[in-house]
Amino acid sequence: MLIRIVKMTFKKEEVENFLNLFHTNKNKIRNFEGCQHLELYQDQKNPCLFFTYSFWESEKKLNNYRNSDLFADVWKNTKVKFSQRPEAWSVNQLVELK
Repeated sequence: MLIRIVKMTFKKEEVENFLNLFHTNKNKIRNFEGCQHLELYQDQKNPCLFFTYSFWESEKKLNNYRNSDLFADVWKNTKVKFSQRPEAWSVNQLVELK
């Protein structure tokens, strides 16, 4: 399993637009083949800073999503709202305590 973390900072005036876009597409993303989990976080001190946290069956499944029409449409409409360049990491989970 691959965990993908994406850090995004938005223009203040675009935060609500981003949230609307995310809520419109969250189920499509979550139900994309290979996506097992999807979360969105907002920083407590900086309301323009967001993180997505998603679990993918494999790097191939993540790349299938990244090459899909769904991703192209969502990303095209997301990236114009950024105030800073996004950052992304693909990580492996080493420990989980519940």
